[in-house]
Amino acid sequence: MKIKTCQIYSLLLLFMVFQYNMLAQNNPIGVFDDHQDIGAVKHEGNVSYHSDDQEYLIEGSGANMWFGDDQFQFLWKSIQGDFILRAKVSFVGEGVDPHRKLGWMVRNNFHADSEHINASMHGDGLVSLQYRKQRGGDTEETVSTDSLPDIIQLERRGNSFIMGTAKMGQPLHKVTVENLDLNNELFIGLYVCSHNADVVEKAIFSNVRIIKPFDDSKEQYENYIGSRMEVLDVENLERKVLFSSDHSIQAPNWTTDGKALIYNSNGYLYRYDLASQKTTMLNTGFANRNNNDHVLSFDGKQMAISHHDDDDNGDSAIYTLPVEGSDAPVRVTKTGLGASYLHGWSTDAKTLLFTGNRNGQYDIYSVDIATGEETQLTDTPGLDDGPEFDPAGKYIYFNSNRTGTMQLFRMLPDGSKVEQLTFDELNDWFPHISPDGKKILFVTFGTDVDSGDHPFYKHVYLRMMSVDGGEPKILGYLYGGQGTINVPSWSPDSKKVAFISNTDK
Repeated sequence: MKIKTCQIYSLLLLFMVFQYNMLAQNNPIGVFDDHQDIGAVKHEGNVSYHSDDQEYLIEGSGANMWFGDDQFQFLWKSIQGDFILRAKVSFVGEGVDPHRKLGWMVRNNFHADSEHINASMHGDGLVSLQYRKQRGGDTEETVSTDSLPDIIQLERRGNSFIMGTAKMGQPLHKVTVENLDLNNELFIGLYVCSHNADVVEKAIFSNVRIIKPFDDSKEQYENYIGSRMEVLDVENLERKVLFSSDHSIQAPNWTTDGKALIYNSNGYLYRYDLASQKTTMLNTGFANRNNNDHVLSFDGKQMAISHHDDDDNGDSAIYTLPVEGSDAPVRVTKTGLGASYLHGWSTDAKTLLFTGNRNGQYDIYSVDIATGEETQLTDTPGLDDGPEFDPAGKYIYFNSNRTGTMQLFRMLPDGSKVEQLTFDELNDWFPHISPDGKKILFVTFGTDVDSGDHPFYKHVYLRMMSVDGGEPKILGYLYGGQGTINVPSWSPDSKKVAFISNTDK
């Protein structure tokens, strides 16, 4: 049988990819499969992975990545379909050539002239989305107005590719390339090119995330994707993934002794021990339809939960129990009044704060734990939500869309003297006050989300500001939303926060 030259080439390419995949399975590097030099580089590149801080050091050479010939060091992973890639980036040292490059690379294959697109930052600060439409063709680019970013993001939506870049703490600048026909199956990863054949340049990549987004053709709350439990240092803004799950896990509380995180999944509550890294189920007795509104008292001895009770036609009702769990949670809210979504304890552990559906609208209420008597604290036609006391018990912080977009407010414990704290066009939810009483952590949705909604699976920011207001600072860029920080999630020393981000398999 006579085999044509194109058939031989196809067989060789398949064999090469098979070899790479076999090698990658045996030698994973962090979240990536493997690394290699692309093109005829003069000096071999290298990658080091530091598992403690989940950081990558890439050393790369290469004369250029332009025209029809690419030369660089590539830390890669194979992937299919849509994705979101994000990393915090920085060059090491002053460098030799101002056109040295780093960033995200997406390509059909490992050939030096492959079709590709890459989100690049150059040594002189230039930021651009560079791409090659046809194998062997010239490289084209779309230049961003941003310069010297710390964050580089690259997202695929079919044949559209969106680059987002930002200096840490600032909103993302977006640049888009449409109608780029790359394979469904691609090699994606991080790269470094020295832009000088005789030089090896180095770059550090941290907070690296490879995300498979939710399929928007499916229904939220009926279909779910996986989750990552993450911890963020609010000073150096470094993040660490503690563990991943194919389940939808949501809303971590940090216990007041600093030893564990409590979260919900599929109606149950779980405790993750930070030292042993082991997970155990908390006993909540009959309450097996818990949502992500579970809060610990300020002294850490009690927990309140929101359980969807059959006595209320499946509406959320509020119960209390010891933090170690109980067979018999004690009901606080009375039956027949409407849905009640827990959000906060008073400092003396005698009162709970919740968002209640009463008289056809959602407002903020307090409830006496001993008697079940409720006090309405807000009354607006919009949505008031997320109420939480500060540690001194001086104010209640909450979010409301009474002014149009969802913004943060605070009021006195009796509902008087309401002050607005945020004022931009974004939508801010769930203000959580640090244990030292100085800072507010909250999650921010973009203008693509209705002000009264906080859905799963969106691009969101984690932001922080002073308890007295001021300019919010972005602490984290993530794919999440509902379940990310619905409950107080500060560490006891006010130095870290726990949260949930999302990705499909």
